[in-house]
Amino acid sequence: MQAIVEANLPLRIAAVIGNKPDAAGLDYAQAKGIPTAVVDHRPHASRAAFDAALMQAIDAFNPDLVVLAGFMRILTDDFVHHYAGRLINIHPSLLPAFPGLGTHRRALDAGVKIHGCTVHFVTPAVDHGPIVVQAAVPVKSDDTPDTLAARVLEQEHQIYPQALRWFAQGRLHPHQGRVNVRDAETLTSALRFPWESQ
Repeated sequence: MQAIVEANLPLRIAAVIGNKPDAAGLDYAQAKGIPTAVVDHRPHASRAAFDAALMQAIDAFNPDLVVLAGFMRILTDDFVHHYAGRLINIHPSLLPAFPGLGTHRRALDAGVKIHGCTVHFVTPAVDHGPIVVQAAVPVKSDDTPDTLAARVLEQEHQIYPQALRWFAQGRLHPHQGRVNVRDAETLTSALRFPWESQ
């Protein structure tokens, strides 16, 4: 979220909403003058009840796009359908490989040679949906989950703002489960290999 705010994108961040009152991102947003809200999941009797309250809080700000950044809860189908085509997420793997948790350890255990991250539109299936942009990083022989995660995170901070910039520019065109990026240049295409510039 902080990387998105600091990218000076051609869009207005309507609000930052969290489900944990002590989330550092809320303090950061407030310091930047961005409206914030908290919808604590703990008092709600069910996932559906929490999602309904979260939708109400989001809709009060009337956003064009809902961006998940560090939001670690599985959303109900009703929530996802409510924001269909305008709900976006980032995942620390090259989807569809390694959905879910523990992606960096699982990538190392599988012996893959490249790993990375994916920005995608959200669908009811967890960590699936039309892919907007991906960044790939090499997996080194001495990598640990922590070192690999740090290298992937650097790319997350690059491609998430890029995807949001494309959205703001009207360049994303989802069609039949795929996302085409209009006028994507070679060096800013929907697949980023950071080592190519080294």
